[in-house]
Amino acid sequence: MAGQLTDASIILRLGYQAMRRANMPVEQILGRAGVALSQVDARKRTPLSAQVAFWQAAEEVTGDPDVGLHLGEHLPLYRGQVIEYLFMSSGTFGEGLKRALAYQRLISDALNAQLVVDSKSCYLTNGRMEYSDTKVQRHFSECVVSGALRFFNFVTEGRFQVTCLDFNYNYGTSEAEYRRVYNCPVRLGQTETRLYFEPAILDYPLWQSEPELLRLHEQLALEKLQELARYDLVGEVRRAIGSTLESGETTLETVAAQLNITPRRLRTQLSEANTCFQQILSDYRCRLAKRLLSQTNESVERIVYLTGFSEPSTFYRAFKRWTNETPVEYRKRKQH
Repeated sequence: MAGQLTDASIILRLGYQAMRRANMPVEQILGRAGVALSQVDARKRTPLSAQVAFWQAAEEVTGDPDVGLHLGEHLPLYRGQVIEYLFMSSGTFGEGLKRALAYQRLISDALNAQLVVDSKSCYLTNGRMEYSDTKVQRHFSECVVSGALRFFNFVTEGRFQVTCLDFNYNYGTSEAEYRRVYNCPVRLGQTETRLYFEPAILDYPLWQSEPELLRLHEQLALEKLQELARYDLVGEVRRAIGSTLESGETTLETVAAQLNITPRRLRTQLSEANTCFQQILSDYRCRLAKRLLSQTNESVERIVYLTGFSEPSTFYRAFKRWTNETPVEYRKRKQH
């Protein structure tokens, strides 16, 4: 089951550090993008949709149409994450790259890179990841490429050389500016984004290789990937609850049927995610009721229906338990 697309918290932290290095007005950009400074140090993943707001704000505030390309020049080296450990403890660059690709979702759901090696070429491709805004797609791609090249040069002690870059959008900066940043030819309007390099580097031995640590790092990466899968499940359950709430048929059984799994299996998987169906349902109803009371003029009777309660008295008791206020008291305080 595919959940909401998200980025790891490291994406926001790297972007924040890059903006500081580039002397950009960080607080103004984050404020316009709707990102609080407290989120920079949070450990939670962020919705991929937040990237759209961030890149739009970055371009508007700086007035730089090439902001992704230029921010990428200031990205700090990607360090201290399980994928780095997994890469560095591999025997060769090629082995490390393949292992990193297997767990790239731990960094971002926007990454779907694959390694292609044939008789004619050797390249990494991220396919045709489409954004609703082509500018956002361009900024993200050009920034990520800079980060990847910096990391590849680090693990190969400066021996990694990109030979050509393809981007799957039609408009960018000048050829001279691309060459200044990437030191290679750049082709726009291609079918997919590709990073070409010489295949010989795949056999480059990594001096940090530790077979014993590699097994530990692979186990840790697998556990984190399984944790993401559980996160996906909770998101799918929330969406199923949202689509059935008004009908009054929101039960573990109806949600399981909508997700095409058995109720017993759903109960087990939610338990493994340290939650349960009733907790998710209660949280969803609480958030929905608070939003409707504070941001709309819907009657309480209508909100009882929209939140899936059969009786107003049941809704009142639940809301009092959630907030220690009645719905009327909560609305007055929030709309004052």
